[in-house]
Amino acid sequence: MAKKTKRKLHNCTCEICERHPYSKIAKEHKAINRVLLGLDERNRRRFIGMLASQRGNVSELSQISGMSRTTIYRGQQEVDHPRSHAVSGIRHPGGGRQAVEKNNQGS
Repeated sequence: MAKKTKRKLHNCTCEICERHPYSKIAKEHKAINRVLLGLDERNRRRFIGMLASQRGNVSELSQISGMSRTTIYRGQQEVDHPRSHAVSGIRHPGGGRQAVEKNNQGS
């Protein structure tokens, strides 16, 4: 059985959340990150892409979510043009980079 890694809730690093962690905007940013926490890779990308299409500020969403701007732009393209990205998949369990500890065990 594949090991499922548990992601941690990302803390927004925007100035508003830093200065006023209990403000309405900070609560909205936490809610966005709670939703992202429950989604798989493809749906995280699509959700944040949808927000980028609505809000238009990719750099701000990158700061809120901790996702790269490139990933957000890709998600935005997937939402705006769904047919052209129909094959775009999710990595198999264990896909992607290995943890640094795992790489260094052989040394």
